[in-house]
Amino acid sequence: MVPQSLESAAGGHVLDTPYNEMYESAGAPRSHYRILQDRLKELGTEEIQRRQQAADLSFLQQGITFTVYGEKTGTERIFPYDVLPRIVTAAEWDVLARGMTQRITALNLFLHDLYHDAKIIADGIVPADLVYSCKHYRREMRGIDPPRGNYLTVVGTDLVRTPDGRFAVLEDNLRVPSGVSYMLSNRQVMKRVFPNIFRDYDVRPIDHYGQELLACLREVAPVSQAAARIVLLSPGIYNSAYFEHAFLARQMGIQLVEGRDLVVHDNIVYERTTAGLRRVHVIYRRIDDDFIDPMAFREDSMLGVPGLMNAYRAGNVTLANAPGTGVADDKAVYAYVPEIIRYYLKEDPIVDNVETYLMTRPAERDHALKNLDKLVVKAVGESGGYGMLIGPHSTQTQRDEFREKINAHPRNYIAQPTLSLSVAPCFLEGNIEPRHIDLRVYILFGAHARIIPGGLTRVALRKGSLVVNSSQGGGSKDTWVLNDSPDS
Repeated sequence: MVPQSLESAAGGHVLDTPYNEMYESAGAPRSHYRILQDRLKELGTEEIQRRQQAADLSFLQQGITFTVYGEKTGTERIFPYDVLPRIVTAAEWDVLARGMTQRITALNLFLHDLYHDAKIIADGIVPADLVYSCKHYRREMRGIDPPRGNYLTVVGTDLVRTPDGRFAVLEDNLRVPSGVSYMLSNRQVMKRVFPNIFRDYDVRPIDHYGQELLACLREVAPVSQAAARIVLLSPGIYNSAYFEHAFLARQMGIQLVEGRDLVVHDNIVYERTTAGLRRVHVIYRRIDDDFIDPMAFREDSMLGVPGLMNAYRAGNVTLANAPGTGVADDKAVYAYVPEIIRYYLKEDPIVDNVETYLMTRPAERDHALKNLDKLVVKAVGESGGYGMLIGPHSTQTQRDEFREKINAHPRNYIAQPTLSLSVAPCFLEGNIEPRHIDLRVYILFGAHARIIPGGLTRVALRKGSLVVNSSQGGGSKDTWVLNDSPDS
């Protein structure tokens, strides 16, 4: 049976509004999607359904889950996966790779400047009150020089494609970015369920991510790379991303530890082992700043390591990412990233931001308040799709609530146009239908930047939804970056 709705994946949305990843026009696939369309027609609906079920079973058997807090029906869920890949051409990826290298370089320089001379503030490029009012700014980081000057080791940047086909940065995730385990798992499952289609395309590998991350962590160690001992610090099994913590520790061949497994003596960090104390040189932390050291931050934290910041300040251990990096991914500071790039690198952004209105600017706040039904409003400190108002999908009551919140605390909110996120075909309940997607790319930064050729394509599985977060009903699909355009 031929998938009846394959060409309908080009419909359901006005083609000249959201960019359609697969189709140039109804029934006319883009050149790099032609092989996929032909193979799907050959397979038919029943076979695609069988392979989707095989993929779901693989995720279940591997325990690939995520956690939704506050749900009465249970918190642990299998991560929703769509079996149809998203394909990115070599030319498109070249632009993204250069843009992400530029961005992480500038943001790292920005963080070093903020915690040292703050020249960018003195020169009036970024307002002082914006930085110092950010809840993620850490005075404890003033004057600290991380090894190699690297504040950032792992970055996850969220991108959207605009209606004209260009990519734009929606936000940066600089603290403890997650989701890379789903990217890697998606690829493993895809190779098993669609091996022939995968071989039809010349897809760049991503399986080396774990070793690339390990290499970066060694490169930022305070000792020689050969001598560096690295651990992954997790909050524990009840954390929503614990599957990923365990997955990455296995990938890198390093110990997965919790705060109680580490101890600090004379500003040296040690791991408690059955053979005694063993020194630790690099900690890939998956714990928020507030909880990493009860002597420096939250006194009630049971997750961190007392004295860890003293050891870090003394240069005896590397924390990746460094504390205080969240000041650079604050959604209000995000609006200044194009100027940050120009200030430090003397270059225009290769991949630009989405237009953003700051509620601290009276004219922009007034514009936003008059157009709440057309805009997306975001709380600067929230993530995961929480703390948002999507104007076109909101009620008058919701808009009134956000109007009060914005007027009461303008620093806490930004507004952006409601984006027509690009759409890609998804296999849903026996039909192929278009759904909105974004892309989280992962950048590693050690001695130099490494851009993993792929990423986590997140899918708004609910029809018409623009929210791709798994906690809000989203899923994901494999992302294929091609070495070259395939011949049909």
